[in-house]
Amino acid sequence: MVRILKLAQMTAKDLATVKRRAELDIDQVIPIAQEVITAIAQTGDKGLIQYAQKFDYAGATPDNIKVTPEEFDQAQHLVEPEVTKAVDQAFRNIKEVHQRQLPEEMNLAEIDTGIFAGEKITPIPSVGLYVPRGKGAFPSMMLMLTIPAMVAGVKQIVVCTPPDKEGNVEPVSLYVAQMAGVTEVYKLGGIQALAAMALGTTTVPKVDKLTGPCSIYGAAAKRVLFGTVDVGLPAGPSESIVLADETTDPQLAALDLLIEAEHGPDSAALLVTHSEAVAEKASQFAKEYLEKLPQWRREFCQKGLDAYGGIILTSSLEESINFVNDYAPEHLEVLVDDPLRLVGEIKNAGEILLGKYTPSSAATYAIGVNAVLPTGGFARSYSAVSVYDFLKRSTVAYLTSQGFDRVKETSKTLAHYEEFPAHGMAITERDQLL
Repeated sequence: MVRILKLAQMTAKDLATVKRRAELDIDQVIPIAQEVITAIAQTGDKGLIQYAQKFDYAGATPDNIKVTPEEFDQAQHLVEPEVTKAVDQAFRNIKEVHQRQLPEEMNLAEIDTGIFAGEKITPIPSVGLYVPRGKGAFPSMMLMLTIPAMVAGVKQIVVCTPPDKEGNVEPVSLYVAQMAGVTEVYKLGGIQALAAMALGTTTVPKVDKLTGPCSIYGAAAKRVLFGTVDVGLPAGPSESIVLADETTDPQLAALDLLIEAEHGPDSAALLVTHSEAVAEKASQFAKEYLEKLPQWRREFCQKGLDAYGGIILTSSLEESINFVNDYAPEHLEVLVDDPLRLVGEIKNAGEILLGKYTPSSAATYAIGVNAVLPTGGFARSYSAVSVYDFLKRSTVAYLTSQGFDRVKETSKTLAHYEEFPAHGMAITERDQLL
C-alpha cells in the first residue's frame, strides 16, 4: 500500500523531509562533484577521460567520445517506423509551441518626445544541453532541449548524453538531434559531462550556458559550477503532485501518481487530497498498478514513494492548494471537478495540467509544452525551459536633440546627488558641444 500521511498529524521533521525531497541527497554529493570538476579544470581531457572510463564506458578516449557522422547515419536505420512517426508528431507540436514564444527581434518605442527605449533580442552564442539516460532512454528530453535552442537561433548547440556500456548513444536521441540540426553530440554523462561543457577541454568546447535535467550528481555539479557558467534552471530528480478532490476517480489518481515516481528512487510523487475515501482507494489501486510494472521500475516507485512521496490527506481543498503552492512542484496535475476554476489559485508549479484527459505523460511526449521544469521548490521563481532560455536581451536607447533636452536636467541632478562628477560633466559639456 502507498502510505497515507495526514497533514495535521505530520511532525515538523516528516513535513520537512517531504518538502525537501532529494535536495538533501544533492547536498551530500557536492564533495564528489567538486573532486571531478577540479580534476577536469586542472587536467582537461586527461581528467575527463578518466571519469568517462569510470562512469560512462571503459573504452572512452578523446578520439571516440564525439558521435561521428557515420553513427548519426546508422541511428537513422535503427529507429522503428512507429517510433519515427511518434517522434515526428512530437517534434512538430513542440516546435509550434516554441515558435509562438519568439519575441520581436527588436522593439524601440518613443516613450516621450525624442526619447526612444526598448530591447534587442539576440540568441546566446553557444549552449550545452544535458540529455540524461539512466536505465532508460530519453529522446523526449532531446526534443525538449534541442528544439527551443534551434528555434531561438543558437549557433552552437553542444549535447552531452551518457552512452551504453559499449559506447553507443541511444539511436532515437540521435535521430532527434539530427532533426534539430545538432551535430555536436558527446558520449558523456553526469558530473564529467557538465564540467567539460562548462570549462572546455581540448575535445569538448566551452559553452556560454548549460541546461537540462540531471540526477542528484548533475544537480550537485551545477551548484559547484554556478558562477563559472550560467547553469540554467535547477532541474534535478523528477517530482509531481496530483491534486484531487472528492470527485476524482481514484484509479486515475493512482495511475498518475506513478508517472513521475518511476523515474528513479530519488523521485518524489505525491497525491494531495482532502478526501479520505479517494486517498484510501487510490492507495489500493496504486498497489495493484505497481505490481504490473517491471521489477526495477516498481522498486524505483516504491523507494521514492517511501522516502519522499505518498498520499497527503488534508482537511480541505483550500489546505490542499496551500500545500501545493508551498511545495511548488515540478509537475502538477489538477484532477478536481472543475480544474479551470482553480488555475488562478495555483501560484507555484513548473507545469499545470488540467483535467482527467491531461496526464503528465501526454505533456512529456506529445502536447508540445516543455517538460524540462524547475525542481526542488524552484518553481517559485523559475520557469519551464523555453526559447527565452536561449535568448538574451540588450536594452536599446536613442535620444534626439529634443529628447536630450528633456532628460539632461534629471541626469545632472541625480549624478550630482550620487557624487559622480564625470557623469554630470558628460551631460554639461555635451550640452555645450552639440
